[in-house]
Amino acid sequence: MRNLYFVAIEGVIGVGKTSLARLLSEHLNARLVLEKFEENPFLPDFYRDPDRYAFQTQLFFLLSRYRQQQEIKQTDIFHKLVITDYMFVKDRLFASLNLDEKEIPLYDAVATLLEKNVLTPDMVIYLQADTNCLMERIISRGRDFEKNISQEYIDALNQVYNEYFFRYQDSPLLIINTNDLDFVHNKDDLEEVIRYIQQPVTGTKFFNPTTNF
Repeated sequence: MRNLYFVAIEGVIGVGKTSLARLLSEHLNARLVLEKFEENPFLPDFYRDPDRYAFQTQLFFLLSRYRQQQEIKQTDIFHKLVITDYMFVKDRLFASLNLDEKEIPLYDAVATLLEKNVLTPDMVIYLQADTNCLMERIISRGRDFEKNISQEYIDALNQVYNEYFFRYQDSPLLIINTNDLDFVHNKDDLEEVIRYIQQPVTGTKFFNPTTNF
């Protein structure tokens, strides 16, 4: 029986998952587990030529995320709370968009085996933003390997994520609209988000600052 509380933050590329995970871990003295996307040697090639490099990119991410999920189980006694900037299931969301009909069955066979030994988060925070907002954030952070990301790809990801979380019921879910939030540079925004996150969550809750201020 595990004695940790596991919070996963999810959302499309550029929405602020890693930034929020870092800020929350500092505020709550939690163990931080970040996705190691920079270790994937196929990622720059994928953004340049997705048809050719999708399967290699996806399989590398799947195995890397699995290793990290196993490490979460070894959390030390000083960090009963673990915060990650991704869910293991995100790999399937990307695979559904990136892989072709011949690659999906092989990917699915591997993913199904690994999923049997992965923890389900005790709480999920899904950060939302519209596609234009995401593209602005991606451009502003200036990662070289992301320069070839198209608006069409981000829009497709947004649709996949929204459809998935519309049906999500595996754990309490907090959906935060980040279009008008800047929790990185605005202390008031961060404090508002933290207050909302610390409230009890059962089922699905929504935080939309445009209607809460």
